[in-house]
Amino acid sequence: MKIRDIGEQGLLSRLQRFCAAEIVGDDAAVLETHPDKSLVVTTDLLVDGVHFSDRTTSPQDAGWRAAAANLSDLAAMGASPLGITVGLAVTADLPVAWVEQLYQGLTQCLNAYNTPIVGGDICRSNVVTVAITAFGEVSPTHIIRRGNAQVGDAIVVTGFHGASRAGLELLLHPESGKNLSGSEQTFLIQAHQRPKPRLDVLPILWEILNSQSKIQNLKSEIRVAGMDSSDGLADAVVQICRCSGVGAQIERNWITIPDALKRMVSSERSLEWALYGGEDFELVLCLPPESAEALVKKLGESAAVVGTITTGSQVLLVDSSGLYPNQQITLAQGFQHF
Repeated sequence: MKIRDIGEQGLLSRLQRFCAAEIVGDDAAVLETHPDKSLVVTTDLLVDGVHFSDRTTSPQDAGWRAAAANLSDLAAMGASPLGITVGLAVTADLPVAWVEQLYQGLTQCLNAYNTPIVGGDICRSNVVTVAITAFGEVSPTHIIRRGNAQVGDAIVVTGFHGASRAGLELLLHPESGKNLSGSEQTFLIQAHQRPKPRLDVLPILWEILNSQSKIQNLKSEIRVAGMDSSDGLADAVVQICRCSGVGAQIERNWITIPDALKRMVSSERSLEWALYGGEDFELVLCLPPESAEALVKKLGESAAVVGTITTGSQVLLVDSSGLYPNQQITLAQGFQHF
């Protein structure tokens, strides 16, 4: 049996048997270290030719994306960043300037969130690889978990989806942006090269939920399900539903797709990229409808309620206008490493 025979999810399920069952399964691990705070740890790998290439990504952009991917995982857990370590595997003939520029990109992203580099390791390799481990902290009552969704919850997405995939297309095939203005092309390319982890959403989310908890006189921990959409909006919803033992309906007409993407490709292709394109690094959150509406109102136009958590286990793309039939969404339709 080869890895290609069982795929990414099959390999992950086998490896999880060696891990602490009560810790693994979310965007990051939560370790109890203090009564008032929990340590959140996440690791992410970026490999030359898989996650970045000289054709589409400068060393600075590769560094930014490496930092953003890990900070996004912390945001998806409700955590504030404390620091990161950097594991770097490089070829002997790689220019020193490339490595320095990589770290410039790392620090440009990290400095925006007051996050230091606190250590790391370097080794020789045939393929350039960047491995980031990020550390954050969160109140035990404010942990966002994939398994917290309940039937009736609204599904909220922050930001736009499909923009990063469109930006990659523009970098690979510049002629595909002939219908776009210069500012529209820049917007989509920046979405791919310089994604912003949505740590800014957390204070707003907690303010809304804490306020509603006081009004309802609730003393239990605040319940929010969620993860980031680094592997695609559809993937995030399916993963949340699978961990929570629920189903979902996503309304195709409510998905936040940037106008520039709609002008660049057909409506069907723009929807496909929004659902499965990945690397938008937005948050997908499941919470009670009243809280969801308050959050969307506070975040502004690019945030939206895109669906509802349902009974059963199916995740369906639905069309309330009746023009399109229901379509089942599965993990197999999104990006998989194997």
